[in-house]
Amino acid sequence: MNFKVRPATREDCREVSRMIMELAVYEKMPDQVKISHEELERDGFCQNPFFQCLVAEVPEEQKSTEGFTVVGYALYFYTYSTWEGRSVYLEDLYVMPEFRGKGIGKGLLCKVAEVGKEKECVRLNLSVLNWNTPSRDFYLAKGAQDLTVSEGWHFIRFDGQSLDNLVSAAPKE
Repeated sequence: MNFKVRPATREDCREVSRMIMELAVYEKMPDQVKISHEELERDGFCQNPFFQCLVAEVPEEQKSTEGFTVVGYALYFYTYSTWEGRSVYLEDLYVMPEFRGKGIGKGLLCKVAEVGKEKECVRLNLSVLNWNTPSRDFYLAKGAQDLTVSEGWHFIRFDGQSLDNLVSAAPKE
């Protein structure tokens, strides 16, 4: 299949937003999506962007059955390991179902790795739902390690009231 991977533009935010919802439906959590394309534009295309994004695009003659040419995306940002230094975190990697198995996911993943290496990142981190065997198998086949199995790491989150409680308990100046 003919496709190209390129940096997302502000104009791609509607398409990325559409695919974020498609991913959330696949992950059985569509009610969790609270972000709009306007917020993606604001946060990804400001003076100090909170994230970077790549999109996969097919030629017009290979567009999706719904008429889309932007058929996948990878959204990532930079983090820092106190043990190893610069890291890149892949928040989302998504390819529309009718375009899976054609090398697009691998192309997006490899491009994120390339961008990370150019920025001198020493590792690429991501998380996968425990039931999502196809995605886990995809990453493991590319050489990823499952740190939950090998090192026992768990991802922990504060949000909503628990985040507000932390803010309330912060030392005052």
